[in-house]
Amino acid sequence: MFDVDQFVADCRAAVAQDPTHMAAREVLARAVAEPSAVIEGLGEPKRGEVQKLYQSPELTIINVVWAPYMTVMPHNHEMWAVIGIYTGREDNMFWRRIDDAEDGRQIEAAGATAMCVKDAIPLGPDIIHSVTNPIPRLTGAIHVYGGDFYEVERSEWDPEALTEQSYDVEKILRLLGGKVPNRRTWEKDHPAAEGKLPGFGKRKRAGVVGADGNDLQVTVGFG
Repeated sequence: MFDVDQFVADCRAAVAQDPTHMAAREVLARAVAEPSAVIEGLGEPKRGEVQKLYQSPELTIINVVWAPYMTVMPHNHEMWAVIGIYTGREDNMFWRRIDDAEDGRQIEAAGATAMCVKDAIPLGPDIIHSVTNPIPRLTGAIHVYGGDFYEVERSEWDPEALTEQSYDVEKILRLLGGKVPNRRTWEKDHPAAEGKLPGFGKRKRAGVVGADGNDLQVTVGFG
């Protein structure tokens, strides 16, 4: 059976031994290799939520449950992370910063990966990614971060204009709750969207080819 206290202790020992992601990933990979045990230990996911399991200056562990069809805008972590899926699925799109785009965009798509049950994938400290739960049921994942996830200043990027702004925790909680935004909420969440509600105005399709026509490369982990 998956024991939360033992898992936290194992992650703390791993980070004390090796402050990079490597030892912590091994701990998480062993845990999600038995997804039914993780569900028994954490409980069957009932709704979208973020459950804090441990927090310190060196390590944060959270249980994230994505609502069906939920998408989280591009964002960064400013620390390494390891994501382990124990139920459902995630699609991750990776982005990279760009300068002097004519339309004002500050990032462009650089790759993607699909995560399934039993996957445990590391993300480097400079990674920018957006996350989608592409299935009609809840997706559960354990996130292990190499630092204090709740105290570090981070960024998100407006999903339409692709411009950088401060990370908004309340916005994520609204998404997890599955609430449809009204005009006031939409304008608060998307200050660069010129007051347009979803579905109005032109949208640009993000590709994975750079301005020079070459395929973009993205490093999901650490080489």
